[in-house]
Amino acid sequence: MSAYFAALSDALRAAEIFRPCLVLDRDRLDGNIALAKERLAPGLGVRLVDKSLPCVPLLSHIARVLGTNRFMTFHPPVSQAVLDAFPEGDLLYGKPMPVGAAKAALTRGGAGWWSRVCWLIDTPERLAEYGALAAALDTELRFAFEVDVGLHRGGFSSPAEIKALTIPERLRCEGIMAYEAHAPEIPGLFGGAAKALKRASAKAAGFIDVLEPQARRILNIGGSKTALLHGAGVANEVSMGSAFVLPSDFDTPGLDRFQPAAFIAAPILKAVDAMLPGPAAVSKALQSLGLFPRKGCYLYGGKWMAEPVFPDGMKPNSLIGLSSNQQFMGLPAGANVKPGDYAFLRPTQSEAVLQHFGAIAVFSNGRIVEFWPALPMG
Repeated sequence: MSAYFAALSDALRAAEIFRPCLVLDRDRLDGNIALAKERLAPGLGVRLVDKSLPCVPLLSHIARVLGTNRFMTFHPPVSQAVLDAFPEGDLLYGKPMPVGAAKAALTRGGAGWWSRVCWLIDTPERLAEYGALAAALDTELRFAFEVDVGLHRGGFSSPAEIKALTIPERLRCEGIMAYEAHAPEIPGLFGGAAKALKRASAKAAGFIDVLEPQARRILNIGGSKTALLHGAGVANEVSMGSAFVLPSDFDTPGLDRFQPAAFIAAPILKAVDAMLPGPAAVSKALQSLGLFPRKGCYLYGGKWMAEPVFPDGMKPNSLIGLSSNQQFMGLPAGANVKPGDYAFLRPTQSEAVLQHFGAIAVFSNGRIVEFWPALPMG
């Protein structure tokens, strides 16, 4: 790994990037896309998750290889950017929006433009609110039901609840969204992931059965951790986002052989003999007990949702704490670092983190080849 991060460091210097930045390894990204394409069950489409890949060139790159124009969206300003960038894009909300947020989006962006958006309905009350909104705006709105297949984060809990509903005149049901992020976390004592996924698929099938045939266009299940574990049959699409850049929270069996493709690079500002404020004897005593490092460094920036990966053995220290300005990191006694070197951290998640640094530095074949603008937070 040292050689890999040395190559990243050389590329950053050559590109004259001497500030914290997000580096995307396009070669690793392409490898992850190829693995996803290879493992995806026949007949399953992919819906790309924009919150986890909040960068139009990144979304476009993956969509082109996978041949998809489907996106899962979560935040109206990002939804608008995706609508603008992908004229043929079909968007499904991954969480229910307050009806006021939907009204604002439809009013500002134009109901015709937003006809490519499928809203998410999780309760009878929200169904009625969206029905009233559609009537007030004199337009038709598409929606899918959020259904609970074991995560217990909300949504309709039984097919009977949906069967009993009367759909308002201006609303058109497109299908269901069934998320089963809990499955990989189920202990073997209770059947493990395989049994949880099987149970989730069976529950999803029960919801699908109560829908009219014309209301089954979107049968969505899965997320990055589970999408490639599903076979064909119940759903017609799965959602994926974070898997393509593999932040550390996604190190799961369902993504074996995928490689981390996104890193935070931060210049090292200072290399120091570590010392706490106050009497030197206190620092020395804590060092002798192994509670405080003898060497350390200060980074340009910090306090990111990320885990240190280089230099080897670098880690934060609770006695000094975190800083978003100059993050202290403890180092092993034999570490050889100097100001001007780069430290690298692996994001724990891709959403929000990829948007933190503005333009993303794209690394390929040993150099920074271009910059991809991240979408604004909105």
